[in-house]
Amino acid sequence: MSETVVFVHGLWLTGHESALLKRRLARDFGFDVRTFRYPTVSASMAEIGQRLERFVHELPAAPLHWVGHSLGGLVIHRFLERRPEELAERVPGRVVFLGTPALASRAARSAGRVRLLAALMGRCVAEELLVARPRCWASAEPLGIIAGSRSMGFGRLFARFAEDNDGTIAVSETRLPGAREHLTLPVSHMGMLLSATVARATGNFLREGHFGRVRGAHVARSSSCRSR
Repeated sequence: MSETVVFVHGLWLTGHESALLKRRLARDFGFDVRTFRYPTVSASMAEIGQRLERFVHELPAAPLHWVGHSLGGLVIHRFLERRPEELAERVPGRVVFLGTPALASRAARSAGRVRLLAALMGRCVAEELLVARPRCWASAEPLGIIAGSRSMGFGRLFARFAEDNDGTIAVSETRLPGAREHLTLPVSHMGMLLSATVARATGNFLREGHFGRVRGAHVARSSSCRSR
């Protein structure tokens, strides 16, 4: 039986934008990739978690891997933090975050100061990104993080980045303590979903627990939770 990968999309997206990434993971690594779709604006994180728990209940009883793009990574993080009963007896899989604002999002905070934009970003973003929240990866599933350093994206309209960023999220905002590896690639926030290099590194981590050798990339280990 193929191992299952749950893909969780980001804000204002549907999962269709990740079709090429999912196709590569299925073709090159043999994963059975399932997309979890959720209302990114109208639902709270608790409501999204309940939907995700029902979704997981219908999946084959095999090791379960996770890939989250942008806000989708935070959805996975919160879901695994509370370790629902559906996962209690499963063999832990592995997790990859793609451009996830694990620590903060200055672009979201800046946009959130405008009432209309705050409403457009919705409840989940308000809960997770418009207020400071300490986070650390303490789940049984090893986490790998991919960040982009090509500054092309919507976030540049709201935030001035004085450091490497993917146009929406700064590289420093993705560095979640407790992760096993952190990889920076020259891709933009949305471009990472189209990148063959990102797909290969993601598949390597899900299969082997490390990104492997990636040309033109910077691989680093994240800090431990205790060092915070």
